Amino acid sequence: MQPSADSLHLGNYIGALLQWKKMQSEYDAVFCVVDLHAITVAQDPAKLRDATRRTAAQYIAAGIDPESSILFVQSHVAAHPQLAWILDTITGYGEAARMTQFKDKSQKQGADATTLGLFAYPVLMAADILLYNTEVVPVGDDQRQHVELTRDLATRFNSRFGDTFAVPEAKIMADAARIYDLQNPGSKMSKSGESPQGIVWLLDEPKAVAKKLKSAVTDTDREVRFDPAAKPGVSNLLSILSGVTGTPIPRLEEQFAGRGYGDLKSETADAVVAEFEPIRARTLELLDDPAELDRLLAHNADRAAAIADVTLRTAYDRVGLLPRV
Repeated sequence: MQPSADSLHLGNYIGALLQWKKMQSEYDAVFCVVDLHAITVAQDPAKLRDATRRTAAQYIAAGIDPESSILFVQSHVAAHPQLAWILDTITGYGEAARMTQFKDKSQKQGADATTLGLFAYPVLMAADILLYNTEVVPVGDDQRQHVELTRDLATRFNSRFGDTFAVPEAKIMADAARIYDLQNPGSKMSKSGESPQGIVWLLDEPKAVAKKLKSAVTDTDREVRFDPAAKPGVSNLLSILSGVTGTPIPRLEEQFAGRGYGDLKSETADAVVAEFEPIRARTLELLDDPAELDRLLAHNADRAAAIADVTLRTAYDRVGLLPRV
């Protein structure tokens, strides 16, 4: 995740962090706070530095274990931009320009505000993946195209220069609910949402969390059922409640049969507050000791670099760069 806000939000938590937490027991997991990706748009240096620490702290507080997994800051491992340059040289202009997210963002920003960094973003993402001999990349469907580019670049490099990179598979997190804006349930919950009341932040005060959920948009009907087309607001609340409690949505529909939206909002608010309170407390505890947090991130960057540097040296050698002696 990019450190582009003071806090992660409910959509990040249910859609990604909960899935990553489960995957730690199945894989040798590597997690990265991608601060280099965050500077593809204008940034305030002090805010970026603070948001990077905050994002890492929230990873840990939400259950990412920096002892069993590797959790580090992207810019702390120099191999990332170094490998990205190698991959840039084998990436076609046309295939980079076809990336859907680049096309969407560049159209919104206009040509003068669109940077080379934004254009090359997917290639840096490919370097992030390929440096660690990655086999599985857990992503939402909107990132599938970037993983396909990564696969193409790995295959192309291996074909030209010899086997160097593992060709990763995308693990589309189909079981992860997509969480929508509480005030505009037709739009995905996002830090750039139109109304602050539509976004539940991981570091919100418990009263603010409850108020936002109890004020969520529903409809004029009273039946609690999952129907995203006809009842997007109610379906969103059911997805949230299911995500934080682990209760399947059909069972929730049974539990709320004959009950109103007030009950649904109240129980969802209580569940989210109960889930977020210890995460918020642990995050603030970590942020109260930035030196210790920085030490932990530095240690994990060393662990990451021990893997990434070997891959980078191999790639440099394969393309014919003169080794430094």
